[in-house]
Amino acid sequence: MLTDTHTHLDASQFNEDREEMIQRAWDVGVTRIVNVGFNRETIPTTMELAEKYDFIYAIVGWHPQDAKDMLPGDLEWIEELSKHEKVVAIGEIGLDYHWDTSPKDVQNRVFREQIRLAKKIGKPIVIHNREAHHDIIEVLREEKAAEVGGIMHCFSGSWDTAKMCLDMNFYISFGGPVTFKNAKQPKEVLAQVPLDRLLIETDAPYLTPHPNRGMRNESSYVKLVAEAAAEIRGMSLEELAQVTTNNAIRLLGLR
Repeated sequence: MLTDTHTHLDASQFNEDREEMIQRAWDVGVTRIVNVGFNRETIPTTMELAEKYDFIYAIVGWHPQDAKDMLPGDLEWIEELSKHEKVVAIGEIGLDYHWDTSPKDVQNRVFREQIRLAKKIGKPIVIHNREAHHDIIEVLREEKAAEVGGIMHCFSGSWDTAKMCLDMNFYISFGGPVTFKNAKQPKEVLAQVPLDRLLIETDAPYLTPHPNRGMRNESSYVKLVAEAAAEIRGMSLEELAQVTTNNAIRLLGLR
């Protein structure tokens, strides 16, 4: 019983075999998938997937790379969609200092607006953090994001950063990088995260785990992430799958 807590299965990379790819995930034991719509194009397609498949849920929000394109009406749109029974969180939101696609001040404003929305509607948030650890922590603290908590998606920071996130009511999620031979830090952090705050994901079609690295990622590969995490934690695959699924159910209200 595996749960993939972060995917983009509506991406164009799956246009030729989306139904077969989703079936492959189900066949290896992935019983819950959470798909993320992060801009004007992907939010509607994420909602379509959540409405078509009983075991696929939706997260909706505005990605920091697209922050400059967000209009006031888009925040209202996200708020309205959040009332849907399959929408379980607001995200992915945050800061991205790697890709220079939106000014930092605009990213910051859009990030804060969505945290406030999440607090207003009482849903957790899913954080995208690319080379912005200090500023992410600062915004989360200033906006009192601990009131709703959420997920640090595909966590890449240090254990010190992870502890600050844990203190603010966040779960720590790991994806394909924990299967990479040279990924020392993610493995060290995964080994220390309290079991009741641990999640796994694919971020498909990106960040494909070993031994399929370099190919398109897909939701069935969350089993590879689970196997690596189980080995790092000294647990069986079944135990790791059960723990992370229970965590996802508890945080996101999945059925």
